[in-house]
Amino acid sequence: MKILSLGSLNIDLVYSVSHINLEGETLSARERETKQGGKGLNQSVALARAGAEVYMAGCVGPDGEELVRTLEDSGVDTGLIRRLEEPSGHAIIQLADSGANSIIIYGGANRKITPEMIDETLARFGPGDYILLQNEISNVDYAIRSAKERGLKVAFNPSPISEELPAYPLELVDVFLLNELEGQTLSGAASEEGSRVLAALAGKFPGAAIVLTLGDKGAMYHGGGQELTCPAHKVPVVDTTGAGDTFCGYFLACTMAGMEPQKALETATRASALAIGKKGAAVSIPTLAQVKNAAFV
Repeated sequence: MKILSLGSLNIDLVYSVSHINLEGETLSARERETKQGGKGLNQSVALARAGAEVYMAGCVGPDGEELVRTLEDSGVDTGLIRRLEEPSGHAIIQLADSGANSIIIYGGANRKITPEMIDETLARFGPGDYILLQNEISNVDYAIRSAKERGLKVAFNPSPISEELPAYPLELVDVFLLNELEGQTLSGAASEEGSRVLAALAGKFPGAAIVLTLGDKGAMYHGGGQELTCPAHKVPVVDTTGAGDTFCGYFLACTMAGMEPQKALETATRASALAIGKKGAAVSIPTLAQVKNAAFV
């Protein structure tokens, strides 16, 4: 069973600051670092480090070779990545002393993915395979429809939320992986409480499995007649940038390998706890051996 990760590849410009910049405020950064990221790249790395057979598709510019090398070093097949003249996508990230972050994304080459590119890529996959999508590339709605028509299982992380998102064929999605804000927006839930957001999502998308992450409150799952919860591990927070992507990749890889949802939740939660203890996005994602051997209080 293969998984196609069709998504974004970004060059992350990370600025270390005392706090997240306020409106009208000029703030000096102590440090600037350049790292590899993008939700597509991060989730692909997490999938591969969790043991999945991962194929990354997307677009980079002339400045994107380090992005490709990062994937290859993690065991991701990069043969489907296209090189364009458009600069690679990039993100400007404020990383506060608390570990919180604020992110601005420029799409660049990520926004040049066409329906023709998607069809050519999907021709390599078929029934039983998975596709993982986020919302940082162009033509996500087309990718959902085309993948479903070919018999792939569709996993979707609807991040970032956009005006176009409600018009996507979300009824075709097999697995939603989202945080509480995304869940509340997508479901229209009147409450921020995790259980109510999960119930609203389950009512709106009855045919899908739903994985809802709740930050330091853990994670929840609804699917196959089950409703499951998993608490978060209490760990020092260094950088939350890649934690959600780590969770997504690990949960999918575990379930694809036949792991029961409860155990997959627990494994993904352990992986994301390790990720927030290290600076950076892709570089912070642990290996499966590190996840298994980690000791938490």
